[in-house]
Amino acid sequence: MNRDLYIDFAKGLATLSIIFIHTAFWSGQFYIPAEVRVFSLVFDVALFYALSGITSGAYIEKTLYRLLKLQITYMIFVTFLFFLDYFFKVFGLSFFSMEWLQSFYSTFGSKYSTTSISTYPQWENLGNWYLHQYTNADTFPVVMGSFWYLKVYYILTVFGVLILRFFPKHINWFIGLCIALTLLFNIFPEYYPTGQVGYVAFYLAVFLTGHKMRGKKIPTKAIPVLYGLVGAALIWMFWYYGGDIFYKINKNKFPPKVPYIIWALFSLTTLFVLYNRLKITKENFITYIGKNAIFFYFAQGISSSLVYFLVVPLKENMPWWLLMVIIYGINIILAFIISAGLKKADTSGWNILEFLRKKTAS
Repeated sequence: MNRDLYIDFAKGLATLSIIFIHTAFWSGQFYIPAEVRVFSLVFDVALFYALSGITSGAYIEKTLYRLLKLQITYMIFVTFLFFLDYFFKVFGLSFFSMEWLQSFYSTFGSKYSTTSISTYPQWENLGNWYLHQYTNADTFPVVMGSFWYLKVYYILTVFGVLILRFFPKHINWFIGLCIALTLLFNIFPEYYPTGQVGYVAFYLAVFLTGHKMRGKKIPTKAIPVLYGLVGAALIWMFWYYGGDIFYKINKNKFPPKVPYIIWALFSLTTLFVLYNRLKITKENFITYIGKNAIFFYFAQGISSSLVYFLVVPLKENMPWWLLMVIIYGINIILAFIISAGLKKADTSGWNILEFLRKKTAS
């Protein structure tokens, strides 16, 4: 069966969009206008859950094995991150002048103050990361700020495959249940559960909808109707919540509330409209990113943290839009380089595990 390059292409574009979002909302929060940062959320993380739904099946063993491999890859990555963070603290604090670092950390928030950074290995952080408790990595704050996605992905993938395996004829019912729960949590916010329950209710609906779209093509006549409904939902949102809601989209993302959900409808509709309509016939730079999306997702957390060091000296010396273009381009290049290194580190980690397995089995 030929690989659907549209899926890789969509994943690649979604990954590039995530890199731009983290460029805008982290290092860009001090120089990029709020309007630009909000518009960066048009193509957001919901696309990954929809694409996962399109590519997922009802094979429990295969899915659990894939999740196990992802967990091991994740543990290899955070182990590498742990020592990278530690060595940067030890050698970085001596390499940079204390005055420069104090200026850097004071610019981007007191939580990154040099006085709060320990130069001793905090092994409990590594254990917490293994168990998906994302305590901050001082030198690379964007990494742990990105990982909420991974925990939700694990949870909804398990729920999703169980539904696909045991209730294949009732998927619409489960989509309806997820939508009803999401509405319930929004209508009665006092009942909105803490943790990841609220996230899963919405994103599981996206995941299952993606699976329902698998192999299908939205009729041409339905396209203007769908975009009309999206436009009507946006008009209602601004009418009901007021114009200020535009600037609060990101606050409504954690956990996903009605304004953010409506904001995400455009990208999800576009993804499904182009599915089985836009034909990608040759591999390219974007499909390469899509094929290696998990390594780019890990890498962008590091690269989006590193560009902080470029923003500090440059943000006063050029127009914001030019700096944004430069930083975004550098972020992509860094993510590409780091992802290649992470892929090799992952391969080496698996080879070490295989070596240990053979030694202990003999």
